[in-house]
Amino acid sequence: MNQLAQARHLRKNMTEAERLLWRHLRAHRLCGEKFRRQHPIGPYIVDFMHCGARVVIEADGGHHNGRASEAARDAWFQHRGHTVLRFWNNEILQNVDGVLEVISATVSQTTRPLSPNPSPSGSGEAKHLGFS
Repeated sequence: MNQLAQARHLRKNMTEAERLLWRHLRAHRLCGEKFRRQHPIGPYIVDFMHCGARVVIEADGGHHNGRASEAARDAWFQHRGHTVLRFWNNEILQNVDGVLEVISATVSQTTRPLSPNPSPSGSGEAKHLGFS
């Protein structure tokens, strides 16, 4: 199964904790921010992602407990400038408001707004971002 097909499969078969979290993240419900679910990045598919802030959110069950592959996966994301947040499924189910607070705080700390003041030459932030 290719990665896009796998992501579609995962979207259709989310855990109870993932469904609960998605109800709060979808459609800009958390502070007006846009999140993606079961989003492919490089060789991985993450549970949730805020692309602008580069925040990866993982909902983990007991089968993830301390596996070396999870540490390698987190290191891969961190090396590429992503922040990884991991929550246990029972933590999401029992304290979704606390989980949402952590996510919201992390996204707001890592989101970099465009400069409101254009540069004197008129090139401003757009040139820095690769736009002409």
